[in-house]
Amino acid sequence: MPVNFIGYIGFNNSSELHAGARRRSLDREYVQAALRVQEDGGFDRVLIPFGSNSPESQIVAAYGAALTTRLGFLVAHRPGFTQPTLAARQLATLDQLSQGRVAVHIITGGADEEMARDGDVGTTKAERYARSDEYLGILRQEWSATAPFDHDGRFYHVRQAFSSVQPRNLPVFFGGTSAEAIDVAGRHADVYATWGETLDATREIVARVRASAARHGRTIGFSLSLRPVIAETEDAAWKRAAEIVEQVRANREAAGLPTSGHRPPNDGSRRLLETASGLRRDKRLWTGVAQVTGAAGNSTGLVGTPEQVADALLDYYALGIENFLIRGFEPLADAERYGRDLIPLVRERVAALDTRSRVAAG
Repeated sequence: MPVNFIGYIGFNNSSELHAGARRRSLDREYVQAALRVQEDGGFDRVLIPFGSNSPESQIVAAYGAALTTRLGFLVAHRPGFTQPTLAARQLATLDQLSQGRVAVHIITGGADEEMARDGDVGTTKAERYARSDEYLGILRQEWSATAPFDHDGRFYHVRQAFSSVQPRNLPVFFGGTSAEAIDVAGRHADVYATWGETLDATREIVARVRASAARHGRTIGFSLSLRPVIAETEDAAWKRAAEIVEQVRANREAAGLPTSGHRPPNDGSRRLLETASGLRRDKRLWTGVAQVTGAAGNSTGLVGTPEQVADALLDYYALGIENFLIRGFEPLADAERYGRDLIPLVRERVAALDTRSRVAAG
């Protein structure tokens, strides 16, 4: 099983550590540097995020594809705001122009306030997942249809839809831990994306998603998102992790945001917050930032030397995780460090593990 690394381009060189700093919402020089660092560092893809107040992900991915030759792009995309037939052609066009370097990450949306900013007011979470289900069905049909087709559903009505441009290879990533989300993932996703939880919790979600895919006669891959903190010694890495937590806490307090007593709006964050019941879980799963932020997005990490973090990643690899989305709190510097010190080490250990498995199998 190959191992793939997904980086991140968040539009400017900032993170939870830099709250209050005045930065351009779209820093072209940063985007160029982040593309270069992650392509040179051996990342397979970079995630281009989606938000109701952030730059448009597909346009940034198109810009990035024009500046790189090997790096792939995981384009976050929210269904419900673009007609699925149009989205299918947009993504297929991007796939063709990038020579097959695009994947799409479908973000259904769990926070009502976030959805309302783009005009989606009053829909329930269950309705949004039902809409995503129908949306993905049309998307895939547009990508594969050899003749015009009609569609009549709960959310979309299409007459004689057909696209002259179809993707070469465009994987669909999908996340969410509710029953509705896992059902949609099992029916449509090529890769199920989840956040960094304990090994036991990861084993459980992998089993649930595999069972969902099997009900639809499908198999599915997995992606895990983490924020590694690495240093030359374990003590130095944990010291850095503690400093990150205190800076994030101070930033939130200065902004009048809560640092405890959180009530996340979505199942995934609630589940991740349960993981954050202790500062350190398993060998080196670190939950400090998740505790302070209420598990707002990708907020757990692995802490230690590159060798120790590589070993921890292999524990997840053994559970069936073949994609690791890793990003740091100092975006450019950490991406460079991962490419130099962590990614080659993990690839080397996975290759050795696979070699031993082939020898054992005869």
